[in-house]
Amino acid sequence: MGFFKLFKEDIDVVFDQDPAARTYFEVCLTYSGLHAIWSHRFAHAFYRKKFFFIARVISQISRFFTGIEIHPGAKIGKRFFIDHGMGVVIGETCEIGDNVTIYQGVTLGGTGKEKGKRHPTLKDNALVATGAKVLGSITIGESSKVGAGSVVLKDVPDHSTVVGIPGRIVIQNGEKVRKDLDHHKLPDPISEVLKEMNDEIQRLNKEFEDLKGANRHDH
Repeated sequence: MGFFKLFKEDIDVVFDQDPAARTYFEVCLTYSGLHAIWSHRFAHAFYRKKFFFIARVISQISRFFTGIEIHPGAKIGKRFFIDHGMGVVIGETCEIGDNVTIYQGVTLGGTGKEKGKRHPTLKDNALVATGAKVLGSITIGESSKVGAGSVVLKDVPDHSTVVGIPGRIVIQNGEKVRKDLDHHKLPDPISEVLKEMNDEIQRLNKEFEDLKGANRHDH
């Protein structure tokens, strides 16, 4: 696919995803996510031809102007949309399919323990919400969603929704994933702290009473 057709699709997806988008002129001039993607497409072309230095320079200039860091080695498909992209980080061995959407503060990073393929794969139509961290050589399945602020360290099946730290599947194939929890046995951290404080007060009171008793005997 030629660059111009790819760039046209990058613009079109902005209109599909962002109701605030008004004109092509405005989108091309003011959308930092679009600028970051376009810069990456150029950087990646140089990276594939092993012009690594030029690729990194383009990447770093783009990061400076957009606040979005995409390693030139990352493979990104068609109609990729970054919404309000400040703070987005995409690692070198990331593979992103078509029609993927990510929001600000998302990290597609490594764990620091892997070699080779160190970063996530996002399949077609995946969505990663604000502030989520997807770490390691894992796969986010087709049409799956990662909730805001989640930390995902394991593979996510197709058509699933993941939330929490660490990320857990709450919806799969349109149905809620049932968790057998004994809710009455769940820990209450505030209650536990209050109990510890009460125990400590009781212990200090006992020491004080013992000390008073010892002083009376001495007199």
